[in-house]
Amino acid sequence: MIVCGDDGLAHRLAAELRGVYAEQVTLVVPPSGRRVRQPVVGRARAASAALLDRVVNATVNRTGTSAEPASNEQVVEAPEITEAVLTEVGADRAAALALVYDDDETNIRAALTARRLNPRIRLVLRLYNRRLGQHIEELLDQTAAVASGDGQGAALDASTTVLSDADTAAPALAATALVGTSKVVQTEGLVLRAVERQPPRPGEVADPGLCTLALLSATSNDPAGADGSEGSGEHGPHLLPDEAAVAAATGRGTVVLEQVSYSGPSLPAGRGGVPPFASLFSRRLRWSLAGLVACVLALAVGLMIVTGEHPLYATYVTLLDLFGINDPAFHESTARQVLQLLSGLVGLLLLPVLLAAVLEALGTFRSASALRKPPRGLGGHVVLLGLGKIGTRVLTRLRELHIPVVCVESDPDARGMATARRLRVPVVLGDVTQEGVLEAAKIHRAHALLALTSADTTNLEASLYARSVRPDLRVVLRLYDDDFATAVYRTLRAAHPFALTRSRSVSHLAAPAFAGAMMGRQILGAIPVERRVLLFAEVDVAGHPQLEGRTVGEAFRAGAWRVLALNTSPPGRRRGEGEGGEEDSAPASGLVWDLPPTYVLGAGDRVVLAATRRGLAELLGRRRRDRAGA
Repeated sequence: MIVCGDDGLAHRLAAELRGVYAEQVTLVVPPSGRRVRQPVVGRARAASAALLDRVVNATVNRTGTSAEPASNEQVVEAPEITEAVLTEVGADRAAALALVYDDDETNIRAALTARRLNPRIRLVLRLYNRRLGQHIEELLDQTAAVASGDGQGAALDASTTVLSDADTAAPALAATALVGTSKVVQTEGLVLRAVERQPPRPGEVADPGLCTLALLSATSNDPAGADGSEGSGEHGPHLLPDEAAVAAATGRGTVVLEQVSYSGPSLPAGRGGVPPFASLFSRRLRWSLAGLVACVLALAVGLMIVTGEHPLYATYVTLLDLFGINDPAFHESTARQVLQLLSGLVGLLLLPVLLAAVLEALGTFRSASALRKPPRGLGGHVVLLGLGKIGTRVLTRLRELHIPVVCVESDPDARGMATARRLRVPVVLGDVTQEGVLEAAKIHRAHALLALTSADTTNLEASLYARSVRPDLRVVLRLYDDDFATAVYRTLRAAHPFALTRSRSVSHLAAPAFAGAMMGRQILGAIPVERRVLLFAEVDVAGHPQLEGRTVGEAFRAGAWRVLALNTSPPGRRRGEGEGGEEDSAPASGLVWDLPPTYVLGAGDRVVLAATRRGLAELLGRRRRDRAGA
């Protein structure tokens, strides 16, 4: 296995392949002086700096960080990925290659070179542009099929998978904006949430939801507890327990799977950027238009009474008088002449009102492309800091769930500004470290804060300040280093035991999906359970003796994997993508959830299952050994 990258995702991915799948890994990184480092903001407040020093010291003392690579990892430094570098690290005979540079062009260039050197290598690319990623994936797969000559035999091993760390981490980061949930995964147009529930009281029976995913650690309520650590043993979280384990667990919370149904306040969402009709005109103008319509109707009724004509004809004649295109009523009755004069007067009043309506409508459409300010009285919303790669994807996820969002961004040319304009999301331009910026985003009435900027100290400082304004505010921090995220989480939890705080490393959330793709699986999503990860994957039953020919009940293995649903959608359709690689607004779900335990899994079935990382590794390892023996 070869991993090439220039940031923390490459190192995390290499550790995932070594620790979970026991693979030999060659890690290719830039020279030390050219590696991408996390930007540091120098204007952190004293409280932020003090906490930063404290958690860094705690992290160093606990982990004893070392720069020495593991025994089954080879580290190669190269300024750029060339054909000579790929040949040196053995890309011509490697099973899989991951290209996780932060630059899309670098990954594409290296992928084309690697496919030419080894048509059967499995490629995993990190690309932010989903539309381009779909085309690149098809191109590289077609190249592998042509080079192999069989067109099908190479499809299994020489597959190309394009992933985005932003897309992979966005559901978990956006999940805290949902009431009662802290983890989210999307599959086949459905949004599923993993809800943490407190232990049931005596005499109560907990609702299992779709299924029980995990038992929380016994030390989850202890601020100093090593929740989720590998060394916590029986006190740690128990993933995918059976019914007996759930029934025997006392005093431990559970994580259950449910379908998301958000019922909180929401902002009106226009279609295609078109504002609602009521917002086109001001209230005064709407009343003016209504008054003119009433006058026209009154004149038409009066003409019908005077002349005895049909109502439609009377209305027609009134409109002709209104616009001044009817003949003068010289030889008509006095009442008819008075009605004609009144219609002409109403016509004179109609002209400026129509002009004002046109100008207001044009101004509304023109301002629809500009940044919106947070509306007065807004509350229960999510404050999102940072509109970079991660923030833009999280913003899209939140708006798909119709959750009200207010964004804060210091760069007017940030990547996500166009998305915010298109979704008509309020944006506050300013540095979150400056006084008044978070207040402008109405942080005092917000439901949650998502600090997703690229600077750890900025996210930490914003979180500390938000805590001083709202001690019960739900906070999620995006932190660069996983160990640092763990230390910050424990410190903030100890300082605010009654508030929900989550610190997340994007590399920690994205690495399992990239590793799974390198091993030849389709990962749908990952849900963190304390400091462990539970994966959702789509698996073809054929070739897996642990699944094929077995019932759903027999296929379940406690602590390893569990069949959740049967996927009946066409295999060729890409999950969550429409034509051109864009996400469907409401893709049809092809998942059957209510599978009876006696349902027999056939060779032609595709199932969605929840599994631990080691459980999926076992499934894949058995299949690989069977193919090698054949």
